[in-house]
Amino acid sequence: MSIPARIKDDLPFLTALRRDLHAHPELGFEEERTAGIAAKLLDEAGIAVHRGLAGTGVVGTLQVGNGTRRIGLRADMDALAMPEIAERPYKSTVPGKMHACGHDGHAAMLLGAARHLAATRNFSGTVHFIFQPAEEGRGGAKRMVEEGLFRLFPCDAVYGLHNMPGLAVDEIAVAEGPQLASSDSWRITFRGVGTHGAKPHLGRDPITAAGTFLSSLQTIVGRVVDPLQPAVVSACFLQAGDAKALNVIPDIVEIGGTARAYSPEVRDQLETEIGRLASGTAAMYGVSADYRFERRIPSVVNDADATSRALAAAGTVFGEKVRRSFPPSTAGDDFAFFAQHAPGCYVWLGNGPAVDGALHHNTAYDFNDEALGYGAAYWVALVEGELKV
Repeated sequence: MSIPARIKDDLPFLTALRRDLHAHPELGFEEERTAGIAAKLLDEAGIAVHRGLAGTGVVGTLQVGNGTRRIGLRADMDALAMPEIAERPYKSTVPGKMHACGHDGHAAMLLGAARHLAATRNFSGTVHFIFQPAEEGRGGAKRMVEEGLFRLFPCDAVYGLHNMPGLAVDEIAVAEGPQLASSDSWRITFRGVGTHGAKPHLGRDPITAAGTFLSSLQTIVGRVVDPLQPAVVSACFLQAGDAKALNVIPDIVEIGGTARAYSPEVRDQLETEIGRLASGTAAMYGVSADYRFERRIPSVVNDADATSRALAAAGTVFGEKVRRSFPPSTAGDDFAFFAQHAPGCYVWLGNGPAVDGALHHNTAYDFNDEALGYGAAYWVALVEGELKV
């Protein structure tokens, strides 16, 4: 495997940096400390720094030579609102917040690559180092785009990277096509007429309607969506009545959940069909249904040309350990908003075994520091390959 000597020499610094970020997690749009560290290190490396997009976003720009091509490299910075249970020297110092998805590692790797590229300058063109806030469901990428990211920093291609437990640290997966699903939320309120539990005939029971709706929900994927098109519909929230009033049929039942798809057509279909089932069930039981479908994050689909460039870069670092096929995930990532404005490729970097089953968003998860050199080397290879002198 090929990790540049300068990056190897920088690994003690990057490891300390990653662990410092891990110990001081910040939630979406609150990444003041993290953004300050990123901006300071970029500035010290001689990279032009822009701050303020989406509040805490940071963009470093490095232009070398007379090349006209411009690319963007993205790292997310935010942590999750969950406690860190595992004991480690750099455990979160902030109660109820932790880096449970490896964004601390993502930021450290991109900073390592930026430091290397600023020192060696072995490319011709422009690279934008994009440190994005609020990836974890709070809309950071969308807000950066809306506030002018690609107007201020035009990109001919944009690239993302995420760690993947289960892949060895000397492995990387680079695959064309769908990588992550669209991630949307839906809410339904069934409104009936509450009554005494012993006299249900005097009311309109929204709980019975909700039960029928929930049992019918999976027919959307099983009987409506093309079986060759992946889709997920899950109910994740249910609220009705009062546990202290078990003889009262309530007036309303609230249900909420998530819908996932890889294609825009199936995404549209899920929105329509959830609403159709809700209104049909309401009509069946003589209640009403309020329905809201919130489109949150589009699917991440790797562009063919950008993927071929990423594959070439991965090959120079990982050799035969490059996986050209990898099962897509039904999780979401708002990198999708960046990829709507420039051809994009999102890759999976090995994070080693999932220790004690601690995958992403687990209270015992940790980014594997052994992956830092490989991730930084991949970013460098991508820039030097795409922006050749």
